[in-house]
Amino acid sequence: MAEEPTRERTRLYLITPPHIEDVPGFVDQFEAAIEGGDVASLQVRLKSGTEIDPAATRAVAQAVQPLCQAHEIALIINDSPQLCRALRADGVHLGADDMDIAAARKLVGDEVIVGATCRNSRHAAMVAGEQGADYVAFGAFYPTATKDNTVVADKEVLTWCQMFLTLPCVAIGGITVDNAAPLIEAGADFLAVSRGVWDHPDGPAAAVAMLNRVIDAAMD
Repeated sequence: MAEEPTRERTRLYLITPPHIEDVPGFVDQFEAAIEGGDVASLQVRLKSGTEIDPAATRAVAQAVQPLCQAHEIALIINDSPQLCRALRADGVHLGADDMDIAAARKLVGDEVIVGATCRNSRHAAMVAGEQGADYVAFGAFYPTATKDNTVVADKEVLTWCQMFLTLPCVAIGGITVDNAAPLIEAGADFLAVSRGVWDHPDGPAAAVAMLNRVIDAAMD
């Protein structure tokens, strides 16, 4: 009887705080997070109201880019394929109401990562895959203060994604050291974490170290 393929290890997908006033201070936080353990990617998500803040996004992305390159961490820009292309970032993450995936792909090229928010929708995930997305993101799985107007997602959608899609799936929304394990066990390929790292009482390095231990334990 053939053995089932082994799932690749779940990894961390960090997201910046929604507002960063002290860019050098955030770079120090990010460097500390990297020292804590494995980090796959960093999404720069900086908003002015409901819209992306281009100037802040550019400033933070350029500041963290050398660290990302040195540690082989994918630098993802939220919402804007245009900024992604201008900054030569590794990827762009599109919200449900942003530019469609095919148009974004045409703008950024074939080598750049294109991710898609699917909230709790299996249909949206299938469409995203058909349009050429490189990963799909589901959530919010838990209450979150980082993003407004979230839709509640059930962890079963992660299991469904493992069974029926070839795309990696990202779990997002209120994820912390204390609640991450069920999402890993359900099938999350990546855990998108923001406040659970930056606001951890023991600091970003400790949070990343603990999240990596949770990942290892949940996949054992």
